[in-house]
Amino acid sequence: MSDDYIYDEATGEWVAGGAATTDAAAGGAADDGAVVVRDSVGNVLADGDQVTLIKDLTVKGAGQTLKRGTLIKSIRLTGDAQEIDCRYEGIKGLVLRAEFVRKR
Repeated sequence: MSDDYIYDEATGEWVAGGAATTDAAAGGAADDGAVVVRDSVGNVLADGDQVTLIKDLTVKGAGQTLKRGTLIKSIRLTGDAQEIDCRYEGIKGLVLRAEFVRKR
């Protein structure tokens, strides 16, 4: 038996050997360490995808409101299961929650 322990971030506990399991279907980390990001209807998002906003969002610090149906092109995943990084004209460093977008 091995005395090696691995910290499981999903449960917050130290587990023996390779017993740490995460549920990729629930939006957590996949077996290879990659984070699975899902949109509002459950579609898996990837870098470069196009998404559409499903509700009006007020952008803090920009004094602008992004309207429902706005197309956001070429998203980037941030490593967080609920955040995506994107660009939109006039707004630098825009980070959206995945729950407010739908894959196009």
